[in-house]
Amino acid sequence: MFLALSFLTTRRFSSEHNVFLCRNFVRSINRQRGFSLIEISIVTTIMMLLAIVGIPAIQGYVVESKVPRVAEELQRFVARLKVTTHGFGASPYASVDTRVLANSLRGSSVVAVSGEGAGADVAHGLGGPGVSGRGVVRIAPYALSGAPFGSAFLLTLNDVNHAACPGLASILQRIAEVVRISGAAGPVTVKDSLHQPVAAYNPLLADAQCLSGDRNVFEFVIR
Repeated sequence: MFLALSFLTTRRFSSEHNVFLCRNFVRSINRQRGFSLIEISIVTTIMMLLAIVGIPAIQGYVVESKVPRVAEELQRFVARLKVTTHGFGASPYASVDTRVLANSLRGSSVVAVSGEGAGADVAHGLGGPGVSGRGVVRIAPYALSGAPFGSAFLLTLNDVNHAACPGLASILQRIAEVVRISGAAGPVTVKDSLHQPVAAYNPLLADAQCLSGDRNVFEFVIR
């Protein structure tokens, strides 16, 4: 009799336990049905807002981090060019063009070179697509006041992002006689060591000239 009651009690407990497990399983399924359309819409909206705000900021950080490396690469190019043209007389840079720049930087890990000859594109990576003459570095002969054509050369970077201001100018002004930035108010000279009295480099003026986005042109006159 005792064994029979024990067996029945055990069976009853087992059945009740199974019912309890089934109920919990059903509740778990109900809880895991997923998000509602409203919840998904809210999350999607938040993600889109974060992307809109965050992507330009990320781009700015990337550009800013590239500035020292691009400037150093151009400084090395200028140093090599000066050594190569040393002793060429009053117009050592008369025949300088972008072909010289492209050939010198073609193996660079900092800037990208595409195309051949004087029409090659040297992408600086600080804004712009880097092709078809946009977002590139150019070099051309320049005439200093009272000196012949080719007595200096002009290094130009177009479509530069505002995140490069004034870092790019602050580094390259060390090797340039004249620095101009075209942005907020057309070409503005932010350094001119050839002028009397000498106009020292003004980083605040340089920063004030830069427009938001890839819309700035930097010019460096070097001799």
